[in-house]
Amino acid sequence: MRKMSSKIIIIALAACAIALSPVTAAALSPAGTQTAESQAALTPDAALALLQEGNQRFVSGKMMERDLQAQVAATAGGQFPHSIVLACIDSRVPPEVVFDQGIGDIFAPRVAGNFVDAELLGSMEFAAAVAGSKVIVVLGHTECGAVKGACDNVELGNLTQTLANIAPAVYAVTDIPGERSSKNKAFVDAVAHENVRQTVDNIMERSLVLRELVERGKLKVVGAMYDVASGKVTFMDG
Repeated sequence: MRKMSSKIIIIALAACAIALSPVTAAALSPAGTQTAESQAALTPDAALALLQEGNQRFVSGKMMERDLQAQVAATAGGQFPHSIVLACIDSRVPPEVVFDQGIGDIFAPRVAGNFVDAELLGSMEFAAAVAGSKVIVVLGHTECGAVKGACDNVELGNLTQTLANIAPAVYAVTDIPGERSSKNKAFVDAVAHENVRQTVDNIMERSLVLRELVERGKLKVVGAMYDVASGKVTFMDG
């Protein structure tokens, strides 16, 4: 059998280098899961890029092929997620799917209306300060039932208190003409965006642990909106 020429080998190696970033190529497990080494090598911006690229794959229908059972085995001894995605419980917005992530890649705390309370802040403090995640994404979405309920001042058992956490965003939106209810799509969308912005601010204001990580450049906190009609995630500035 003929040996490959040095030129062909160089071309092949170059193609591999283009396909995989240095961080990705360096330290992922054979199953493609995050390891302590790959997580440590990521910056907050690099972790965010993994989510952005994953959503692009999801929208284009070119999601990565994964051996999930191999990933179960690879993560049995520990987890090293690169990101935290605080999302709504809406069944149309599963974070691991819309960001095309595998087992062990992200922490995914969820609550109706994607707000924060002491329990969620504590969970995210563990995820970032103890488990080493590099970015927090507060993920709101269009057509959010919790936001609509808050706009309509719905009262129902424990849901009443849940929706009260979104009320500040409802009160803050004052520049949308028309009815201030779920019947006004523009108003609902504005409240959903404002709720994400306020949640990002609340994380920074209410968690000294997370704020210090941000100030040290170890963590980034960003807001984003998911469009349930297109599957696209749009990240907010700031």
